Amino acid sequence: MAITRKEEARALSGDEQELVDRTHHPEIQETSDEDLRDLIRLVRERRNKARDMAHQRRREMRGKGEPRGASASAKDDGSKAKLAVLAMALRRANGEAERRRKMAARVEMTQNAQRALQMKREAKDSAAPNSRHAHQGMRKAVSQRREDLMRPMERGRQRKAGAVAQARRD
Repeated sequence: MAITRKEEARALSGDEQELVDRTHHPEIQETSDEDLRDLIRLVRERRNKARDMAHQRRREMRGKGEPRGASASAKDDGSKAKLAVLAMALRRANGEAERRRKMAARVEMTQNAQRALQMKREAKDSAAPNSRHAHQGMRKAVSQRREDLMRPMERGRQRKAGAVAQARRD
């Protein structure tokens, strides 16, 4: 389920809210690659911290962990919400980084294909005259296997005869 910006603001502190706002659509596409890497690192750190706090609060509620404050936590709603908001922000940032990586790979693939085509066109004129190409007609390559002197029928007949003889002995 989508989390509204109002719910995000309620769950986060000021500096966390600023980080999460930078992961939303128009702002994230305008950031540079280096800033995006830094943003992912910062959001991941905040998400991990929120995850650890939520885990600690759940342990306090079950009575398994020592309370961090004067008394054990009674509810876990706020830390769960913060964790969900930061996880969604990290997912958006990682998605943008992956989109940029795929776009760069696509551009590089196109450039490589164009360079290969150019090299092929340049090499076409300097091809060796006796090289084998389909447009000149393929020439048969001589087989390296030795010629089999025994007919396949004879081989099968001998194999069957050996099997029958073995069956008689058994």
